[in-house]
Amino acid sequence: MTDAATSTASTDARRPEASRRRTLAEQSTELRIAIMRLSRRLRQERSDTEISGSQFSTLGWIHSEGPLTIGRLAELERVTAPSMNRTVNCLVDAGYAERSSSPDDGRKVLVTVTEAGSRVVLETRKRRDAWIAKRYAALSPDERETLARATTILGRLIDQ
Repeated sequence: MTDAATSTASTDARRPEASRRRTLAEQSTELRIAIMRLSRRLRQERSDTEISGSQFSTLGWIHSEGPLTIGRLAELERVTAPSMNRTVNCLVDAGYAERSSSPDDGRKVLVTVTEAGSRVVLETRKRRDAWIAKRYAALSPDERETLARATTILGRLIDQ
């Protein structure tokens, strides 16, 4: 250990709360980086490379939740309605989504997934699941159990 590292370690040993804060910060940073790298890598596994990640995410919501309004899609994606309108325009232009009037209120526009859009979602999910399953299978049973617990914990973090 260098003199500076020894000095820092001995100082931190005298102030356990400072050491703990730094350690939690470092762990938080490592977790953030790992999640971002995994997310970025999984996003590469898709069946259509012409649509953006946000467009695919929107298409996924429509596919999973059924017909949705622009406003609801904007809430789900945490963007403005005008931004979501542009995203939906791209999906409609690509043939992956359609707009229609709401049967309950003709002033509302509903966005639905087309058959082509559904194929893109299902194939992309299949590719992403296969990519992660291959890596998951290479882990030990203990590591898989740790990831199962971490998945639950990550879900709680997201919902906070």
